[in-house]
Amino acid sequence: VQLVESGGGSVQAVGSLRLSCAASERTFSTNDMGWFRQAPGKERAFVAAISWSGRITSYGDDVKGRFTISRDNVKNTVYLQMNSLKPEDTAIYYCAAGLGGGLSRSNYDYWGQGTQVIVSS
Repeated sequence: VQLVESGGGSVQAVGSLRLSCAASERTFSTNDMGWFRQAPGKERAFVAAISWSGRITSYGDDVKGRFTISRDNVKNTVYLQMNSLKPEDTAIYYCAAGLGGGLSRSNYDYWGQGTQVIVSS
């Protein structure tokens, strides 16, 4: 499974961005999907996850209420809608796919190359 993120960029605080992650194979629909982020000097951290069916979602405490994860299994794409962005959301955002899903990086077998998000105050 090849994953390609897009939609990153620079935005001012309280603005919005929508990230997309396109998967190359039809097996996407059977994989849980997740978004993680890595800020300079920090470890890669969990942002959000969605089950293969789309019925179950989970969020990191830092983004709960501001970010929304969704997926389109026909288009083989997962999205991350980010609202009310803060400077501390600045990071490289990675999408990931795996049968395990959830909060742990080890549950994901496939990773994208990342897309940069910069939020200025």
